[in-house]
Amino acid sequence: MLKKNEHIYIFLTIALAAAFIAGVLTACSNNQNTTEAIVKKYAAVPIPENEITRFNEQMFAAAKMHTDPSDYLLGAGDLLEITVFESENLNTTARVSSRGYVTLPLLGQIKVKELTAREAEVNIENLYREKYIKDPHVSVFVKEHLSQRVTLVGQFKQPGTYEYPSKQSLLDVIALAGGLTDKAGHTVQIRRHSVRPDEPNVLLVDLDELIKEGRTDLNVDIRGGDIIFAPEAGHFFVDGAIRRPGSYPIRDKLELGEALLTAGGIAPWALKDSLVLIRNVDGKERKAIELDLNKPDSQKTEIKEGDIIVVKTSSWGKMAHGSSLWFGIPGFGGVGYKNPEQ
Repeated sequence: MLKKNEHIYIFLTIALAAAFIAGVLTACSNNQNTTEAIVKKYAAVPIPENEITRFNEQMFAAAKMHTDPSDYLLGAGDLLEITVFESENLNTTARVSSRGYVTLPLLGQIKVKELTAREAEVNIENLYREKYIKDPHVSVFVKEHLSQRVTLVGQFKQPGTYEYPSKQSLLDVIALAGGLTDKAGHTVQIRRHSVRPDEPNVLLVDLDELIKEGRTDLNVDIRGGDIIFAPEAGHFFVDGAIRRPGSYPIRDKLELGEALLTAGGIAPWALKDSLVLIRNVDGKERKAIELDLNKPDSQKTEIKEGDIIVVKTSSWGKMAHGSSLWFGIPGFGGVGYKNPEQ
């Protein structure tokens, strides 16, 4: 006669074995891991574009989206109405010269180019205070603003040339153009006329670093005349035994190992020695490349625009991670299985 504990042990052993075998058979039948089946399955892969939507939402939240008249940047051609409240005789209307100067009573020529209206007011007050007025109060009103424009080209929702009356940051100006399109990469180029020979005339800003990592130093001030270019990004797609399947942009040169890390890394139930890379060749032929992640050379495979990376699933590994054993009241227990990919 078998003892009660032995009955329980036999029951659990048989149940666990049955569940394990059934799970393996189910996993095997539901996962067609042949390269041919994988290529057929991914004949047309929908590319979700919610990544750039989230990015635009973060960008709009960070942008000021308003213009303060005291931040108007002054430049050649602007017509200024300058009022000195302590003396009407010092009031004047002057147009900024091509070199960025205005001529004022008693002071002569003073440079105002690239100053805000408020900065010009403070500068003029200080100059009058030095020799002529004990406590001057000056107002600078921009009657005509002709000098400042900024141009946005590339993957903006509303590209074009915009009037740029006030001092704004990169995020403010991108928001002015409605944000980025779903084809945009995560970098922008700023091209400008350098004021000094040692100043770079091309700035490259990583928007991921700016928005997601909080690098506020990359939110550079934009100047009138700047050209901001948002290039189109390539994308690759990852699916299968991966932690975060989906579509991801290609920035600069990208290798397979880095691409998998971008998608969160492979799942514990992945087949590391059997991965399929599906690639369009010359826009006509779909080529399947089998790779072994255990080989360093495979991890260095360069990822190209439109590549589909499919990480195969190990049926045994999937079963091991999905199986569970539980105990209840004496004499009762059981095993279970839950697909770890769900």
